[in-house]
Formats: sequence, C-alpha cells, structure tokens
Amino acid sequence: MSMIVIRRKHALGLARAKRLAETIASQLQDDYGGSFSWIGDDLRFQRTGASGSVAVTKNWFQVRVELSYLLSGLRSRIEREIVTFCDEKLGEPDRPRRGPATRRVERRPKDAKSS
Repeated sequence: MSMIVIRRKHALGLARAKRLAETIASQLQDDYGGSFSWIGDDLRFQRTGASGSVAVTKNWFQVRVELSYLLSGLRSRIEREIVTFCDEKLGEPDRPRRGPATRRVERRPKDAKSS
C-alpha cells in the first residue's frame, strides 16, 4: 500500500471546509465511482484501489489516501493533483521561514610579504 497525506491550514471555518470536502468527494464519485460518508468531521471515501479520508477542523484540512498496489504507480500524479487542488482552494501552504540571511565571508590568504 502507498500512502499520501496532505495537511493544510485554512481560514474557511468548519462549515465551509466540510462543504468543500463534500464537493470534492461528490466530484470524485461522479468521475471514478466509489462511495463516501461522514463520520463526525471525517469524510471517509472508498473505491476500488483507493480509500481514505478528509479530516476537517475549524483550521485544518487533512487529506489521507491509501492506494492499492495497482494504483501505487500513479501516486505522484495523484499527490500532485491533491496539492494543486489544495493550493487553489485553501491557499499556498505555510513555508518554513528561514532565519536572517547569513553571508559567507571568504578568507583570503594573507600576503606573504618579506622585508
């Protein structure tokens, strides 16, 4: 089994985030078949070769997909599509911030002046 996990912070609120998750699941069901249902704030989905969940909170959106051996060859493509969707609907992920820029100072050899 191959696993994909994408976690994103959002500012949609719980109700809008749940509607977004259900819209995704409904579209995937229309395109690829399968089924989905809510268990609390987790939308669980299943189809031949793949299963997983979309866990929704007031501030977070986490997509977890398990792919069967037969679909594991498509892992990169599926993950890329999930990331693209999340970027479009939830915004770019927070990137770790780097500290202040540091400059490397090259040390020059001392001139060997002889007097």
